[in-house]
Amino acid sequence: MPTDQYHEPPEELGADARTFARLIASLQEEAEAIGWYEQRLAVETDAQARRIMEHAQREEFLHFSMDLEFLARRKEKWRLALQKILFKDGDIVELAERAEDAVED
Repeated sequence: MPTDQYHEPPEELGADARTFARLIASLQEEAEAIGWYEQRLAVETDAQARRIMEHAQREEFLHFSMDLEFLARRKEKWRLALQKILFKDGDIVELAERAEDAVED
């Protein structure tokens, strides 16, 4: 079993920590796949190929979102940060600065 996703000995980590690490790895992989499709779409000229890649990228968006939701449900401070920043109008940095208080408490 690969252990490059762990920074501590896996056998010393509880089941929740290992699950969290797996979902973090999955989130990273989904984000990477979204980026790859974005690059491919930027240069693809064949309409059918573009439609296929757009469909595949939409699937990656869903996978990323599910992973993020799973993780946010298990880390209250992360969930609070997401609630204070995501889907809000205004400057993203300013939203983050205002969210710091909620996350630090």
